[in-house]
Amino acid sequence: MIASLIGVNLGFLIGVGCRWFDLPLPAPPRVVGALLVVFMTLGFLGADLALAQMGSG
Repeated sequence: MIASLIGVNLGFLIGVGCRWFDLPLPAPPRVVGALLVVFMTLGFLGADLALAQMGSG
């Protein structure tokens, strides 16, 4: 039950953030789709950070 509430709140916050910054959400209007977008973004940013550190060191 708590996981469902967290998921709904997370999806709502992602939707608000996308609307606030006028970003299109390339995912289905479901919590799973929203989480997919979030984790893809985090993976992209993490890989970018790791590659930047490997190149400077």
